[in-house]
Amino acid sequence: MIHAYDKIYLDKARTMLARMLDFAVYDLEYDIADFFSMFIKSEWAERFEKGESSVIAGKSGVELAYDVVEQVSGITVRKKPNYAGNRSGEYWTGWALAYYQWETSLKFAEIEKYIPIKEITKLYIPYHEMDIRQFADKITELYKTAKSETNLKLMRRRAGLNQKELSEQSGIPLRTIQQYEQGQKNINKAAAENIISLSKVLLCNPEDLLELVIINRPAAADAFIYGTIDPRDGTGGIPVPDK
Repeated sequence: MIHAYDKIYLDKARTMLARMLDFAVYDLEYDIADFFSMFIKSEWAERFEKGESSVIAGKSGVELAYDVVEQVSGITVRKKPNYAGNRSGEYWTGWALAYYQWETSLKFAEIEKYIPIKEITKLYIPYHEMDIRQFADKITELYKTAKSETNLKLMRRRAGLNQKELSEQSGIPLRTIQQYEQGQKNINKAAAENIISLSKVLLCNPEDLLELVIINRPAAADAFIYGTIDPRDGTGGIPVPDK
């Protein structure tokens, strides 16, 4: 499994996204869906997804919230942060969502498209008391249910082609295309030349055809990385808010 970025940055990234959402909702008084939409529209979402060290290791969640608001709305706002003793559902949402994005490499926009952030926040009870991997499995289940079509089928329809036309133009057998679209064959294991041929016809990047939510878990997971135990506070892995 290839993660979005090196796991040495994961703890910081999770705390950062958690604090950003908590601060945006409770201090800047944004609706979480409105603010998360701003985050996705900004350059910061993509830089976060790639794990740029200057972002996930060089900023606090509060600073990131300021940057998002300023870039998208053009408004410069500064407000003294309120560091509540109890972690909010919004804080947990950012913390858990950052983990899922890291594990799957899905873009935040792709996750939000099929699972609105308010629906993720609703999972706070009971998932904040569970192993983070149980949350990830639940999100994958919801994602697959909401996204009933494979990326290949979505891209083919976007290109205005039927399966036979795609087969003829790409040189890939019709039956193979049907199997990829129906999930009978794992397109992630397709020969590189097949993926490239399909992407050229569909005018997309080869990686756009892959299904990123297929998760292969390690036999022995690192308890700290996967959020089962946090050595700093002994909770279910949710770290202490950054300042």
